[in-house]
Amino acid sequence: MTDPLGDMLARIKNALAAKKNKVEIPYSKLKIAVLKILKDHNLIEDIKVSGEGIKKKIIVYLKYDENGTPLIEDLIRVSKPGRRVYMGYRDFKKLRSGFGFRIVSTSRGIMTDVEARKRKLGGEIICEVR
Repeated sequence: MTDPLGDMLARIKNALAAKKNKVEIPYSKLKIAVLKILKDHNLIEDIKVSGEGIKKKIIVYLKYDENGTPLIEDLIRVSKPGRRVYMGYRDFKKLRSGFGFRIVSTSRGIMTDVEARKRKLGGEIICEVR
């Protein structure tokens, strides 16, 4: 697999479209960091890690509103293995009038574009959450 992070985003989008309660994803530290940001913004219910060694998996519990509509409207992979996308902190503009955000990989770790702008850090745009 050439893009494990893109695979994770696709699995989450497919599970939301199918109205699933949870989705299993192969483990990596980068995926955990991205999922923690989604959990901090109350877009997913919970994250659990199961298994050991090579068979380690992340179980993501998805969140819906009262009507059964997913809280995550769309997850878009911006920086891909074939084309990396970087931005300086001055270039971070509001996404969807402040209702969306970007997840950025900076020299200080994975964070949202709002945090990166406050800390005056640029970096690689991992994905956009709408």
